[in-house]
Amino acid sequence: MKIKSERDFWSGLMFLVVGIGFAWGATNYSFGNSARPGPGYFPFGLGVLLAVLGAMVLFKALTIETEDGEKVGHFAWKPLIVILVSVGIFGVIIPRLGLLISLPLLVLMSSWASDEFSWKATVINAVVLIAMSWVIFVKGLSLTIPVLPTIAGFGG
Repeated sequence: MKIKSERDFWSGLMFLVVGIGFAWGATNYSFGNSARPGPGYFPFGLGVLLAVLGAMVLFKALTIETEDGEKVGHFAWKPLIVILVSVGIFGVIIPRLGLLISLPLLVLMSSWASDEFSWKATVINAVVLIAMSWVIFVKGLSLTIPVLPTIAGFGG
């Protein structure tokens, strides 16, 4: 069988493999039931959904003809490394610097991965993410995420 869209083929295969991996990994946790879902319920469902979507994209890549075969271009190492390092640094600094400082730093560092960097968009993104994170995680879910820096003597 001939691959008609290289991009769709590899992305569909990736989604399929990751989805199966998540669904399989979720079988190690209790499922519960629909009324009281356990810790494996959501990851299993999400993994199956991701695998089904991956299979659909893979099927499309093998059946629907494209004009140029949609070749996969070069691998974008810079954005991958910048995003991974940004998220890693965020995970290390949030307990000490709090949400108010850590989240804008994450947004700023991550935005350097884009060729379309803009200070205005970065600041707006950071402000919106801080507000939404505070409303959802701190107020809505009552998670104990420090908002203010704890290293300077402020409370979280």
